[in-house]
Amino acid sequence: MEDLDGYYGAGDLLVSLWKVARIDAFKDKYKEYMRLETTARVMHKYTPNVPGLMQTEGFARGVVQTSDNGAGPRCAVEEQVAARLGRQLLLSKRPAPSVRFVIDELAFRRPAAGPETWDGQLMHIEAAAQQPNVVVQVLPFSAGVHDLMGKGSLTLLWQGDGSAVAYREGDSGGLLMDDLGDVLHHRLSYDRLRDLALSPSDSLAFIRDVLEEHRS
Repeated sequence: MEDLDGYYGAGDLLVSLWKVARIDAFKDKYKEYMRLETTARVMHKYTPNVPGLMQTEGFARGVVQTSDNGAGPRCAVEEQVAARLGRQLLLSKRPAPSVRFVIDELAFRRPAAGPETWDGQLMHIEAAAQQPNVVVQVLPFSAGVHDLMGKGSLTLLWQGDGSAVAYREGDSGGLLMDDLGDVLHHRLSYDRLRDLALSPSDSLAFIRDVLEEHRS
């Protein structure tokens, strides 16, 4: 696009239009992902941060305000926080989906700005990990280099008819994949990550240790 702008003497018009088109494409893909998430029967998620489906209101507000650099209107921040909290109803709907989270240890070593907010967030994750349809595993630093390092988050969704999609999201946007080969590739990456993570019981003990350290 830069070359075409130069060739036609269009300044940065085509580059600007290309950036807008990328944003619109990302929004469309994200909307489709959100739709599939609401009907998924099985969800496997990896995230280097506290997952949105587990964030408390206070923690979510801090994340949204930070990502917005404080420049957006207050109503926009509150709308994003409300939307994030609304998604959490997915974990308790009936029939309940089977959900597995693999969360990087980094998420537990970067606390919220307010100690009370962080305390509440850790307790919320601890409670969620004990729900019968939810499994939480912590990926420790000791696991070393892994397939998804530096690549953002990964979500795998399976529908009741057996169809599946993979969704990767990073700083540059999101990518929704329904090609069987792509989904299989990302499933294998996720499986390797899960094998490196702490067991569910050890992960729960880890979360409780972090909570105890925070309170001491």
